[in-house]
Amino acid sequence: MSTRAAAEAGARARRFPPARLWRTLTGAQLALLVGGFLVNIGTFAVYPYLAVLLRDRVGIGMAQVGVVLGVATLMQFASAPFTAAFAERVGLKRTLVLATGLYTLGALTYLGGVGEPVLMVLALFVNCGAGALYSPAYRGYLVHSATVEQRPRLVSSGNAAGNLGIALGPVVGALFLREPGLLFAMSTVLYSVLAVGHAFLRPERPAEGGTAAEPFRRVLRGLAGVPFTVTVLTHYLYMQFYQYLAIFVDGRLATAVFGMIMMGYSFGLVVLQPLLAEWVGRTRHSVVMAIGFSCMAVGMAAFASGRPAGVAGGAMAMSVGNAVLFLKNELEALARSRRSVTVTFGQQRLAVGVGALFSGVIGGTVYGLFERADLLPGFWLAVAAQCVLLPPLVLVAGRRLRRASRP
Repeated sequence: MSTRAAAEAGARARRFPPARLWRTLTGAQLALLVGGFLVNIGTFAVYPYLAVLLRDRVGIGMAQVGVVLGVATLMQFASAPFTAAFAERVGLKRTLVLATGLYTLGALTYLGGVGEPVLMVLALFVNCGAGALYSPAYRGYLVHSATVEQRPRLVSSGNAAGNLGIALGPVVGALFLREPGLLFAMSTVLYSVLAVGHAFLRPERPAEGGTAAEPFRRVLRGLAGVPFTVTVLTHYLYMQFYQYLAIFVDGRLATAVFGMIMMGYSFGLVVLQPLLAEWVGRTRHSVVMAIGFSCMAVGMAAFASGRPAGVAGGAMAMSVGNAVLFLKNELEALARSRRSVTVTFGQQRLAVGVGALFSGVIGGTVYGLFERADLLPGFWLAVAAQCVLLPPLVLVAGRRLRRASRP
């Protein structure tokens, strides 16, 4: 290649960071990104409709449905530090194969359990166990041999692949909602193919120094305090958007319009994270927090209008805010943690679970108060105020946690 051609190629790479990323990925990393996308297609083709299936097809009451879904989700997130430590011991590739095998078993159980409450609930817990294994191993495999400079692009691409599956999965599930047997049969085939495909991944290289994994009782040792607490806050606020917006807009927006808005939100994450990855990697955590939580505050306030334009604009603001916050929290955890990347990702998944739990307990209670007072738009203004007021307090609390955790 001539000097001029090389210079032009370099200029194109600087103008289009995603193009440069795809050229630098290994074959194994590309294959894993496709796997992460397809795993979320299979998961989110089923998960958003489980409440409907359990109620209408199986006959479980909504109170019991809520308990089942809540316990299963908490199990998946709370077990992440332990499944990450497990992956550290047995190997990332082996864990990925085991996880996709469990996904296949869960899909088969769904298929055989249509109309059987016990089997449907069992399948849900098997799938949540598979997710608890897959997530930290997936992220750990992507970055286990990457340099600090490569991490933002790899973490953002891994998140983008997963978010694309989250965006498209519910669309696929909606097509087969009236034929759950066909949906579960397709899921079984998909996960079987993924299990075989993951078996052909190249085994990861051993970590330099060959340090031994620590006992399971110390899976939280070396916790990155500031990123952990900020991740808890991020998902406490974000999950209120995810959990309560659909209820709020019911009767205000057409279902198809709301579905398109939520798909646009997910596609925003897919596009923005890789584009902003290098900037996020260079920028201080406090600066990203200020930008990200400000965008979340704008988005939450826009939801209060209850109008299509306000809800769409709010979702786009949330997409920008979450794109930078989700990525920076993970990068900051990797930079500050004293543990392997796999265990660090497991610890961060625990933070996600804690935030989601707070959102369910606190957010649900507050939403109920505003609903009973017939002041539901005020709920979103209250959450917007929290987006402004809580981050400085949580940042101080995280720094104190970091100091307290030092030996």
